[in-house]
Amino acid sequence: MTATALPRFDATLTRLGVVLSPDGSPAEVEGVLNPAGVRDRDGRYVLFPRCVAAGNVSRVGRAIGQPGAADPLVFARDGFALEPEAPYELRAPASGGMGCEDPRVTFIPVLDRYVMCYTAFGPLGPRVAIALSHDAHTWERLGLVDFSCCGSAIDDDKDAAFFPEPVYSPDGVLSLAFYHRPMLHISTVDGRSAVPRILELAPQDRESTRIAYVPLDAVQRDIANLLKVTESVLVLAPDGAWGRIKTGGGTPPVRIEEGWLSLYHAVDALEVDGRYVMTYSAGFVVHDIDRPHIVRYRSHAPVLVPENRDELHGVVSNVVFPTAIDTLGARNFDVYYGMADARIGCVRIELAPARSAADETAA
Repeated sequence: MTATALPRFDATLTRLGVVLSPDGSPAEVEGVLNPAGVRDRDGRYVLFPRCVAAGNVSRVGRAIGQPGAADPLVFARDGFALEPEAPYELRAPASGGMGCEDPRVTFIPVLDRYVMCYTAFGPLGPRVAIALSHDAHTWERLGLVDFSCCGSAIDDDKDAAFFPEPVYSPDGVLSLAFYHRPMLHISTVDGRSAVPRILELAPQDRESTRIAYVPLDAVQRDIANLLKVTESVLVLAPDGAWGRIKTGGGTPPVRIEEGWLSLYHAVDALEVDGRYVMTYSAGFVVHDIDRPHIVRYRSHAPVLVPENRDELHGVVSNVVFPTAIDTLGARNFDVYYGMADARIGCVRIELAPARSAADETAA
């Protein structure tokens, strides 16, 4: 497969409804949202929701999927995969929250490990952290990712998710790669009031999805080297017709005929009655299979937007936030997503047949 651009990428999306809502326990009083998900070694789909307690204290839960009478899966809670305990996950109670947020999980066969990326919200602010598992149930922290190679003066970072197979970096190094989104100090401090200032920036200077690379040979020598990024490249700037405030990683990429497919999120701001209303939507991105910094396709318009009550109204309204994907077939997937930072929904994706090279040339 060459790295030519895809002129079209067609799919049908069908909402399957809410799969998890707060259970009334103290651990979920402020929402259950933005889950990771992966098949364990027995083939069961395990969901890892972000469970938010009072004061914005987040834990990574664990829920086991079982087939129900109808789609989608029915999930039974099974305790917690991670609770805030590392120094980089703990802050004073009055500081505005802490803990383990918005996980994504990828099984990486070359390591024979499940790799969880999550946002560690601690004394330094949001940071990308990694945990590892052999069975997708019991997790061991590896630590915070070191992005010092990238020369960023600000270390706030989110939305990390690994590709499942080694790929080549822009410098041609066989590497393990993952999405991440460095944050702007202006947006973390000023929030919605920063919108006009953000839009004054060039798109590439706004919060954007990047791919970070870790050389595979270094990780195979020592798994701790998974934390040491050597390259990072911008792949999705907020420079299109939608998602002009920022873009961020969504689901871990999955292999399809055309390359690596992911459903990513992006944010727009609409001025209403003198204030800005933020909307989180989602679209497709397809990366070249060997060199994922080459984007073959990106949605020209969002494919998933907030439209039902559970997506329009919640802890943070107007949000669909895809974070987990389950492969059902070669071109069929279930995507799990946060609904208004309060619940978890599922949408089924059926991709149209891949277009041949002749079709693409004719188009």
